[in-house]
Parts: sequence; C-alpha cells; structure tokens
Amino acid sequence: MTQLTDPALVQEDGQKDGAKCRQIMDGARAAFLEMGFDGASMGEIARRARVSKGTLYVYFDSKEELFETIFETESRAQAEQVFSLNHDDRDVEAVLTRLGCAFVRFQCEPGRLSPLRTVISIAGRMPALGQRFYEAGPATGVARVRAYLEAQVRTGGLVIDDCEIAAAQFLDSCQSTLFKPMMLANAAPPSEQRIGHVVAVAVRTFLAAYRPHN
Repeated sequence: MTQLTDPALVQEDGQKDGAKCRQIMDGARAAFLEMGFDGASMGEIARRARVSKGTLYVYFDSKEELFETIFETESRAQAEQVFSLNHDDRDVEAVLTRLGCAFVRFQCEPGRLSPLRTVISIAGRMPALGQRFYEAGPATGVARVRAYLEAQVRTGGLVIDDCEIAAAQFLDSCQSTLFKPMMLANAAPPSEQRIGHVVAVAVRTFLAAYRPHN
C-alpha cells in the first residue's frame, strides 16, 4: 500500500510524530480489547484514535502490524518492569520472592487477559504474530531469569544443570492455581495474601532443589 506523506506528521529528523503514534495505539488498543482482532476494522480504529484513515496508514500499513506493535511493545515493557534483576544480589530467596510476586500481579491484571486470549485465538492462522508475542514476552522473561540464575551458579550460590528449564519452571510454579482460573474460568484476581502464599511455596520448592547441600 502506498503511504500518504503528510508533512505535518513528520518531524524535522524524518521520524514520525511519537505523540500521534501513541494516540493511534491507544485507540487501537481500546478497539481490540472491546471488539477483538477480527471485529476491529481500521476505520473503527481511526475513529477511536480520532485520526483520519489516511493518517492511520501513514503510521501502520495494516491492522496486523498495528496489533503486533501494540502487544510487542507492552510485552517488552513487562520485561523491563518485572524482570529487571540485579545479578550481584546474592539473596536469591528475596530476589525470587520479589520477582514472583511482581510477575503474578502483572499476569493477573484483568486487562492482560483479553490481549492474550486474542493472540491465542489468531496464532494458528498468524504464526508470525504468535512467535513475536512469545519472543517479546514469555521468552524474554525466561531469558532474564536464566541469566540471573547463571550468575548465582557462577558464585556457588546455586547448583543448576539447566538454568533455562529452572527459570521456566519457577515462573510457571508462581502462577500455579492463580492464572489459569482467571484465564479460563473468569475467576477474580487473587488477593495479595494468596499471591504471597503461592510464591512462597514456589520459592521454597526452588531452593530445596537448587541450593547447595553442604
């Protein structure tokens, strides 16, 4: 598709107006959450973003590109928010407890479920989108936890043969009994007390398996 070139939408350095781009993404996010991917047309997205369709196509060639950009951006923001780990912090129990609670809180935010359901529903016919979502979100989280665990193994604080599997298993165990009821049965978000209890069990189990036995 030939893109329109409205000079008012381009900054002096040739980059598109960031504020306008965020405005479009906010409108698109609202449309996708309410109508789903298939139900949200580019016309509806333009209406909600309060821009013309011509302006919309200056920034995004297609609905698919817009959807990918929104949720890849949000997944990377999650990685920065939740998985910012200090490799020099050797208090593994405290680090994993903070990480586990922050991860579960983020996963169980009610607004997170609809986008994830949408990705799952369209991944079969749009595998590239599913792959990008996975790499920007779950894979990035596992990679960051793995890097932290590897740093602790090097200092002798942990003994782990496969840090990638250990990282993935820890994150999965933190969600145990919490995320799937919300995802599949529309259960209410868990309480802080319940999150703390489940994460504490996950941390104890992890340390029992991987802390050195003297």
